[in-house]
Amino acid sequence: MPTQEKEASVAEFLKNLGESEVAIATKYVGINVAQVTELRRRLREANVEYKVFKNTLSRIALREAGVEKAADCMQGPTAWAFCKDPVTPAKILKQFGTEVKFVTMAGGVLSGRAVTGPQLEALASLPPRDVLIAQVVGTIAMPLRNCVGVLNALPRNLVNVLDQIRKQKEEGTAQAA
Repeated sequence: MPTQEKEASVAEFLKNLGESEVAIATKYVGINVAQVTELRRRLREANVEYKVFKNTLSRIALREAGVEKAADCMQGPTAWAFCKDPVTPAKILKQFGTEVKFVTMAGGVLSGRAVTGPQLEALASLPPRDVLIAQVVGTIAMPLRNCVGVLNALPRNLVNVLDQIRKQKEEGTAQAA
């Protein structure tokens, strides 16, 4: 029989899931208090909500949200990181996982779809948003730059040909005289 506390926990999980672009399930077995405090500090500074929910209650919430496939990654103690920016928590957790081997990304939910740990690792490997935007702009601008160069070359080449003809005529008139 569900208690009011359990219903509140499921409701909180659903609220966090609804307000976030990403929810990442992390494994943290073997981490000490100082390490978890450091991890929470880093996540808090990046506006990431990091909380432990009971796996059974998380499964209920994920089923209600329509992403119960995301529950496949929950085995043993699992903490969830929720954030509106999908890349930030993945980068922080990946970086922290290299420092503390006990913390790993097991899976989660990204934009309403279940994702695996390796997919989250790939997400964490993306360059920052500004770099991605610069790459897209550069990709769009390069053909335009090339087109402008070609269009500028036509009149320039015509002027060069006319200049060569003029020089030849000048040389021809100088030799005739």
